[in-house]
Amino acid sequence: MIEATSPAVQRPGLLGRLTEPTLSGMARRRALMGYLFILPTLLAIILFTAGPVVASFGLSFFQWNVIDPPVFVGLDNFQRLAQDERALTSFVTTGKFVVLAVGLQIIFSLLMALGVQSLQSRGLRSFFRTAYFLPLLTSAASISIVLAYMFHQNFGVINFYLGKLGIDPIPWLNSPGWALMAIVLAYVWQQIGFTFIVFTGGLTTIPKDILEAADLDGATGLRRLWTITIPLLSPTLLFVGVTGVISALQVFAEPYVMTNGGPGDSTRTVVMILYESAFSFLQIGYGSAIAVVLFAIILLVTALQFKLSSRWVFYQ
Repeated sequence: MIEATSPAVQRPGLLGRLTEPTLSGMARRRALMGYLFILPTLLAIILFTAGPVVASFGLSFFQWNVIDPPVFVGLDNFQRLAQDERALTSFVTTGKFVVLAVGLQIIFSLLMALGVQSLQSRGLRSFFRTAYFLPLLTSAASISIVLAYMFHQNFGVINFYLGKLGIDPIPWLNSPGWALMAIVLAYVWQQIGFTFIVFTGGLTTIPKDILEAADLDGATGLRRLWTITIPLLSPTLLFVGVTGVISALQVFAEPYVMTNGGPGDSTRTVVMILYESAFSFLQIGYGSAIAVVLFAIILLVTALQFKLSSRWVFYQ
């Protein structure tokens, strides 16, 4: 006698045979959809970041004025850069700018984040976060135009109020030292919103029980800030330090709009020399060589920051 097979026995095997291919097909479709979503970003990176980097590296070995065919010159552009005092001075100026701008940006944004975090009103915290972040949404060129008028020696509003305090007018944009400081202040004011938001997020990750325990042990004020808050905030400090240095090394809009590199060459940065060489004098190969050297400096400085971070960065 042939026994009838129970449907309850057949069904799991049938479902198992049907489910495995179905699940694998769904996984492939989901993976395909994910790749399709990130495809525009990948194309943008290839076209506007990786592509220009590779092209600049290749053009640095050529002499090209856009009109005539490129001529291979080997390392001549880099040798010229090593002997160009004006370009080397711009590297020194950029280094001074980075130290001042990044230092002030980190100090002020951290103090602002600590002040906003200490507010009891959630509405006030939201207001100040929005107010401090707004300058970052404005273009650097427009901010530089406005601040150039504000820093004017004779008609600027800053010297006007300093005069009310009995302080003589400061030649903000006419003195080499003051001009660099004016550009630093303009850059910090425009960029500080990003660092402020990052510090605000970092402060929220510090466990409250650690801060309460520090209060019970008598660690308050500056002592708690130095021994508790800053060590726990060290990963955030590393992040803002790395991103701040990378951004400051590429500064262009503020010195170009406010002083055009002057007085003299006191505020002429590396990117300004690059821009003038490549687009004003049509020395594309030489400008590409400057870009390659700047790219190498950014890589080296970033690698050094990460190397030294093992000594002072503490992860929870």
